[in-house]
Amino acid sequence: MTDGAPPARLLPARPFPPYAFVSPHWPHPVEHPDGHSRGRIEAPAEPLDPADWRRSQDYLFGFDLWNHGYYWEAHEAWEGLWRVNDEPAIDALLRGLIKLAAAGVKVRQRMPRGVRIHAERAAAHFDDVRSLTGSGAFCGLDMEALRARSLDLASNAEALLGDSTKRVEVVFAFKLEPDR
Repeated sequence: MTDGAPPARLLPARPFPPYAFVSPHWPHPVEHPDGHSRGRIEAPAEPLDPADWRRSQDYLFGFDLWNHGYYWEAHEAWEGLWRVNDEPAIDALLRGLIKLAAAGVKVRQRMPRGVRIHAERAAAHFDDVRSLTGSGAFCGLDMEALRARSLDLASNAEALLGDSTKRVEVVFAFKLEPDR
């Protein structure tokens, strides 16, 4: 995790959508006829391998999306991985990242209660990863740092509220960067 300017893209050749979805201000990406992902058929995600996470395009693209303000889209990238997963520590990690992304959506929607709930749940999932792995690091991420950031978001939800009418907005002062 880093602070400041967005980190270098992990997958620079993979384009971002034209807007970050925030209901009700932008068309739903899949359900609305003008949605940015309408009609796109995605191949099922390959399961995330904790020993070889650097090769997971969906995992890495989730970080690119998150770090650049596409929280709903990051949620979707990680949810695709979660759906094909059958390992408890990966399940907990992906659930935590999904909840953290959902907190970003709630910031953009100006819903502090939602930010708090999702951030607290993310912290609990990162705790679960530590318990399941017996380690503070997993799939390139520091679980204690993620837990602390999540709890900080939960306790400062009102101060974070963003602008849902912008096409894209980075609302968090920290970035997620897996160790390479």
